[in-house]
Amino acid sequence: MKIRKGFVAAPGHVLVAADYSQIELRILAHLSADPLLTAAFRDHIDVHTQTAAEVFSVAREAVTAEQRRIAKAVNYGLSYGQSDFGLARALDISRTQAAEYSRRYFQRFPTIHKFMDDIVAVARAQGGARTLLGRWRPIPNLMSKSPAARHAAERVAQNTPMQGAGADIIKLAMLRTTERITKEKWPVKLLLTVHDELVFEAPPALADKLGAALREEMEGVYKLSVPLVVDIGVGENWADA
Repeated sequence: MKIRKGFVAAPGHVLVAADYSQIELRILAHLSADPLLTAAFRDHIDVHTQTAAEVFSVAREAVTAEQRRIAKAVNYGLSYGQSDFGLARALDISRTQAAEYSRRYFQRFPTIHKFMDDIVAVARAQGGARTLLGRWRPIPNLMSKSPAARHAAERVAQNTPMQGAGADIIKLAMLRTTERITKEKWPVKLLLTVHDELVFEAPPALADKLGAALREEMEGVYKLSVPLVVDIGVGENWADA
């Protein structure tokens, strides 16, 4: 946040940040067609709370902040092929406990488990993986005799469809929002693209209208089986936006 405070709008302007909410997990729901994950996004249920309820076998209303924190790490880690060691390090727990969380997660989300296995099998047969919009990524070492190199390549294969699709969508969003700004003849500049976020510079009087337009264009830029959601923030610096 301190670094973000260093990005300051020009005098007489504000920064308007448009950030895709949990885009990789939404892409995972779309690609895997997992019923629990898909239902959570379609019904606007907090996905980390939903995962915690499944992993810890409690009602959503009974999920604690600590359980949600663990579920968030599990959601993002295991869906990208993170090892038990990686999850243990992220949560500062034992590998045994991390392995138990992994087991519970895939037991409750078997569709995701099969989807991840299928990604690796296809990548191994084809020598790489493809993103949602068809971009091809060669992945060496999928047939390596070294277990460490092979497992690292498998994690890349599992990661590529989600993060690759996220990159596809944010590029489409850059094009769509630029077209809208040009059409409206607004004195607005696209300054930054950072992962799943776009940052614009605009006159304060245009901020609300621009935010509404950004949300409309970015949420409609690509049709998934679950809704794309965009959060808008406005501020004099990037940390406040």
